[in-house]
Amino acid sequence: MTITPVLLAGGSGTRLWPVSRKSFPKQFAPLVGEESLFQASARRLSGPRYAAPLVMTNADFRFIVAEQLDQIGVTPAAILIEPAGKNTAPAILAAALAAVENDPDAILLVAPSDHVVPDAEAFGRAVDLGLPAARAGHIVTFGIAPTRPETGYGYMEAEGEGEGPLLLRRFVEKPDAENAARMIAQGNYLWNAGIFLFAAQTMIEAFRAHAPEYLEPVQAALNEAQTDLGFLRLAPEPWDRLPDLSVDYAVLEKADNLSVVRYSGHWSDLGGWDAVWHETQRDDPAERGAVTDAHSTAIDCDNVLLRAQDEGMEVVGIGLKDVMVVATRDAVLVAGMDRAQEVRRAVSALKDKGARQAEQFQRDHRPWGWFETLALADRFQVKRIVVNPGASLSLQSHFHRSEHWIVVSGTARVTVDDTVTLLTENQSIYVPLGAVHRLENPGKVPMVLIEVQTGAYLGEDDIVRYEDIYSRD
Repeated sequence: MTITPVLLAGGSGTRLWPVSRKSFPKQFAPLVGEESLFQASARRLSGPRYAAPLVMTNADFRFIVAEQLDQIGVTPAAILIEPAGKNTAPAILAAALAAVENDPDAILLVAPSDHVVPDAEAFGRAVDLGLPAARAGHIVTFGIAPTRPETGYGYMEAEGEGEGPLLLRRFVEKPDAENAARMIAQGNYLWNAGIFLFAAQTMIEAFRAHAPEYLEPVQAALNEAQTDLGFLRLAPEPWDRLPDLSVDYAVLEKADNLSVVRYSGHWSDLGGWDAVWHETQRDDPAERGAVTDAHSTAIDCDNVLLRAQDEGMEVVGIGLKDVMVVATRDAVLVAGMDRAQEVRRAVSALKDKGARQAEQFQRDHRPWGWFETLALADRFQVKRIVVNPGASLSLQSHFHRSEHWIVVSGTARVTVDDTVTLLTENQSIYVPLGAVHRLENPGKVPMVLIEVQTGAYLGEDDIVRYEDIYSRD
């Protein structure tokens, strides 16, 4: 019997701002290594032990999820779209109910998609340890063997100190430093990683016993779900009635059939820039603890993180100590390393002043590719647009702007009213105000063009769509 991974891919993107934002949270960014955390998670939960994954995400991320899975050659069993973020309780119940429709004996492994677990085989062995208990009707949690008295994690108290599975006595909220040190010294406390292994029927019965108010709305959201381009959109009306709670609060803290497996391999939830610093230090120890990337330089610095996310910039630190500097094209974070958990305060402050950088990037990901604004002023805007091979923008028109397109690389098929033109590198075309038009990439490589917009209003909502293969309004 194979195990079906359930990857949770939501998130608000506040703790690793400015690289992670609401529109593109940390699991989709390559924070450690070349792949995104989401891709690394999907790859880790692939292989002989596992069936095709089931992904829980939201509408804003559905095409990012599909594209990133395709890039690493992983075909999901299903991608379920939550109408609204309601924490982990309804998401996990929806996954369990969906799984039993196809296999009444399904075993699920639920995991966040934004954690770092470098040793996939060691983690797989921990899963193997927990599998008999899951088959026997237990909900198996995975506890991380703590390496320090961490106050940023919740803990679990196990019945003993072995690998397990051990009976789980209780969950413990994030402790203060004194209690964290005491628990570490005791030896049977583990960090709560939020990873669970169980028979789908076991989890459904746990909800029936401890949180029955979830069952009818989640089942209704599944029954009334709509298939949309290979995604399964859960129905919004019943979903809106659900309480917003984690599975820990809703079910697990009340259940008596819990076990825990100790995982002693390396793990991180990358919960702040200090964690990214620790990860990079671990993989590539730097003199005096100065962690840099290809576009940053540390001179006479101690214990610093310098990170430049754009190849067109350089970040240089001189004589810094215990400081992190993270620069993107449109925002820069400078903070003490010991204030990493307060980065979300920056997001709140920017939201209060109405700054776009709080939640949005200059680069806007779309189902067909992405675009970014290069220049914006009164009555004109310049964008770089990248269209994936075989992809197509909607057939559309604008009330307030005209557009001029210049192909930089690749091939573009352009429809303007009744005329279809094939453009290659260095060729251009004009799209008059009001013209019905479409941009397509018929080639096998990404197509890049520069778009110059002119007009009285340049907002993204000035679009009338006539046809759209991605079923957007």
